[in-house]
Amino acid sequence: MEKSFPTEFLWGGATAANQCEGAWDVDGKGVSTADLMTAGTLSKPRTFTSTIQDGMQYPSHEAIDHYHRYEEDIALFAEMGFKVYRMSIAWTRIFPNGDDLEPNRAGIEHYRNVFECCKKYGIEPLVTLSHYEMPFHLVTKYNGWASRVTIDCFVKYCETVFNEYRGLVKYYLTFNEINILTTPFGGLMAGGIIPKQNVDMDLKNMGKMPDDANARYNALHNQFVASAKVVQIAHAIDPSVKVGCMIAGMASYPYSPNPKDVLATQQAMQAGNYLCGDVMVRGEYPAFSKRFFEKQGVSISSEPGDAEILKKGVVDFYSFSYYSSGCISTDPDVIKTSANFLFGVKNPYLEASQWGWTIDADGLRYYLNELYGRYQIPLMVVENGLGAEDTVEADGSIHDAYRIAYMRAHVEAMREAIADGVDLMGYTPWGCIDLISASTGEMKKRYGFIYVDKNNDGTGTLQRSRKDSFGWYKACIASNGTIL
Repeated sequence: MEKSFPTEFLWGGATAANQCEGAWDVDGKGVSTADLMTAGTLSKPRTFTSTIQDGMQYPSHEAIDHYHRYEEDIALFAEMGFKVYRMSIAWTRIFPNGDDLEPNRAGIEHYRNVFECCKKYGIEPLVTLSHYEMPFHLVTKYNGWASRVTIDCFVKYCETVFNEYRGLVKYYLTFNEINILTTPFGGLMAGGIIPKQNVDMDLKNMGKMPDDANARYNALHNQFVASAKVVQIAHAIDPSVKVGCMIAGMASYPYSPNPKDVLATQQAMQAGNYLCGDVMVRGEYPAFSKRFFEKQGVSISSEPGDAEILKKGVVDFYSFSYYSSGCISTDPDVIKTSANFLFGVKNPYLEASQWGWTIDADGLRYYLNELYGRYQIPLMVVENGLGAEDTVEADGSIHDAYRIAYMRAHVEAMREAIADGVDLMGYTPWGCIDLISASTGEMKKRYGFIYVDKNNDGTGTLQRSRKDSFGWYKACIASNGTIL
C-alpha cells in the first residue's frame, strides 16, 4: 500500500479563544464561564467562582493576548506552512449576554479581521462555535444548556456568524469535545450548569463535584438539537460550507483478557465515544442508549420534532481530539491503585508525560480505524500534542526533542491509518502556540511550536519565539508528511 498523505491534506494547528485571546472585557465582550475560572496546578485544582474575587488569578483575562497579537501569530503560522487554523469564536464577543437583541459590532469586526488575515496567507479558518465557554448571563438566567431557551440563543448567534462570514469561513465545528458532558466535569465546563457554591474543578477526585446526571444528559440532548439546527442553517446560507462534530477521543483497551474487562471496555467506548458520534453522524440515538440512560437514572426530555431535527442535521465530517489512551479494568484493586479519571487505568506497556498522560501513537491508528469503520465519513484530528515544561537556553533556543518525537510518532500513525483505508482530511495539533491549559490553568504545561514568554503567575513579556519543533513541523508540512 502507498503510505502518503493526500495532496489536499489540511495541515495546521489549533487554539481556543478563552485560552489564548485574553482581552476578556475589551470592545464590548461579555463575561463568559471561562472568565470565572481561576488558575490551578497539577496538584491544586482550578476553581469556578460566581464572581470575580480579589486576590485570585483568572488566566483567561490576559491569556497570551492573541486578541491584540493575532497578526503576528498568524504570520508565524504561515511561516510554518499552515493550510488551516483551527480557532474558536468567543460567543460573548458577538452576543455579550447571549440573549441580546443585536450583536456586538466590535466583536464581529474583530473576527472578520482575523479571517481576512488568515486568507491573506492562504490559511483556511476552521472555526469552533462553542469551545468550553458560554455567556455567564445565560447560566444565571436559564441554568445554561439545561434549558432549551439556550438552544434558540445559540442558533441566533450561529446564524449571525454564518451570515457575517460567508465566503470567509468554509469549515465549522459546533461544540468542542461535546462528549465531555457525559462526565461530571462537563456539567460545569461544557454545559454551564453551575452549582450555587464555588466549585473546585478537581479531575482527580470527580466524586467531590456536585453532579446531576439527568441535567447533564438533557443539556447534552439540547446541544445535539442545537447542533443539528445549526448544520441545516449553515448549509442553507452557504451550501459549500462543511460543518463537523468534535469529540474527545477516549480510546480504551481491556486491562486484561478477562471477558468482564472486555465487556466493560466496549461499554466505555459506547458511552464515551459512540453515544455522541451516533447522534451527530447518524442522526439518532444508538440502541444501547436506552439501557445506558436507565442505568444512569436519566430521562431525556425530548420534544416533538427533535428526532426529525437530529436526522436532518447530521454533520459533514467527524473531528476529534486524541492525546492518550487508557485501560479499563473491573478489578477493584487495580482501579484503586492506578485509576485516572481522564484515561482509566494506566497501561503498563506505555510511558507517560509529566502530567501522567500515556503516550500511545499506535492508539491513534487504532482509534482512526475504529471511527472510520463505524461512520464512513471524512475524519480530522483537530487536537493532538504533548504538554511539557520547556527550558529556554541562554541563547534563547528551546530544544524540545521530546515534542518532536511525540509528533513524529503520531504523524506516522496517521499515515498508516490512511494506508489502512481511512479517509483523513486534516491535522491541527493542539496549542500550536503556547497557551493556557484548560485542565489546570497553567502556562508551564506547554504544547506549542511557538514559545510565549509568560509564567504561571502571569508575569512575562509575552514575546514569541520559535522552538526546535517549529522547524520540524515546517519541514513536515512542506514535504506533506514525508520528512519527519
